[in-house]
Amino acid sequence: MNQTSSFRQMILAAMLGGLVVAVLGFAAVSAGLIGSTETTRTITGTTTAPVSESSNLVNQIYERDGDGVGFITASGVASESGGMDPFGGGGSGTATGSGFVIDTDGHMVTNDHVVSGSESVTVRFGNSDTSYDAEVMGTDPSTDLALLKVDAPADKLNPLEIGDSDQAKVGDPVVAIGNPFGLDRTVTTGIVSALQREIQSTTAYSISDVIQTDAAINPGNSGGPLINADGQVIGVNSQIATGGGGNGSVGIGFAVPANTVTDVVEQLKESGEVTHAFLGISGTSLDEQSIEALNLKVEGGVLVQEVTEGGPAAEAGIKGGETPVTVEGGQVLTGGDVITGVNGDRTTSMEDVVALVNESEVGDVFELTIDRDGQTETVEVTLGERPSEDAAQPDSGAPQPGEPGLPPGFGQ
Repeated sequence: MNQTSSFRQMILAAMLGGLVVAVLGFAAVSAGLIGSTETTRTITGTTTAPVSESSNLVNQIYERDGDGVGFITASGVASESGGMDPFGGGGSGTATGSGFVIDTDGHMVTNDHVVSGSESVTVRFGNSDTSYDAEVMGTDPSTDLALLKVDAPADKLNPLEIGDSDQAKVGDPVVAIGNPFGLDRTVTTGIVSALQREIQSTTAYSISDVIQTDAAINPGNSGGPLINADGQVIGVNSQIATGGGGNGSVGIGFAVPANTVTDVVEQLKESGEVTHAFLGISGTSLDEQSIEALNLKVEGGVLVQEVTEGGPAAEAGIKGGETPVTVEGGQVLTGGDVITGVNGDRTTSMEDVVALVNESEVGDVFELTIDRDGQTETVEVTLGERPSEDAAQPDSGAPQPGEPGLPPGFGQ
């Protein structure tokens, strides 16, 4: 992510995280664009039909995977109609979204914000008018994911394979199937526009390694699959940027990566809860302009804004900022440590730190290289378990998430 965003208005301020997402890219996609190699998939002991050479592989993917994408209706959650806040504010009602089956036992993945706070959830598949009750097995607001268990016969379940999102490349074609504006089983296409993006979850924490697509993201498709040319799910469509107006697509959509989904689903299946590592800082990335403006003696890094009281970083002696100043139109706290490296590798942005923490486990040790008052020091921090959102909130006047001056990465 471009570091020049560090002290500027957050690019995702107008983002919809609500019941959204489909992908619109090309009106027609040729076999050469999507790919023509034959692929056979095995899911929980069931072998699916291969994707074979055809003049319309999008149609093949849709025909094979479409019935595995469910139309979710949740009651008692924030409604996306009438200007309601898609992240959960603005009242309650009946909301609709998307999700997809991952095994013949009825487990289904969707977004947390699709079912968060729901009193009841039902799922409908394909052309059928039959709705099945679904139980929320667990949610993880920090990654905006939820696991459902649908009470449907095995012969009504069509599992989709979760792929390896690390194999995705910019320019790869993708297909999405979902329910935009209640238009069930809508298929659209696009490409992977960028990788390793970072978006804010419904909590104080950021989601890293997110896939950006030129998708037409619209209300009603959140929780639906972003599918690659081999028919594998590489992401869960979750958010959009709207360009500051309206709530429809401007071609900038975001999907939680499949590898994050796999990790979260395994934990939710096992215990109904998800454990994340925690460093206990908020910080802002430094670029050449901000370094010069703040008169810092570093080439780059992360200026620590806040240190969570009693957290791992605080216990290791990491210091946060004290004096608020305005830089490039945004307010930051100066006087804190500057993190310039983690475990011997140079760190240039808060996004780097967030990604490293999200990839780590509780108990892992970070060796932080810091600049303090012009002197280089090394500090060891043992990562703790991420507390609730409220416990991670700072107590002082540091800029809050979404305000100018504090980029993604708050609460890591």
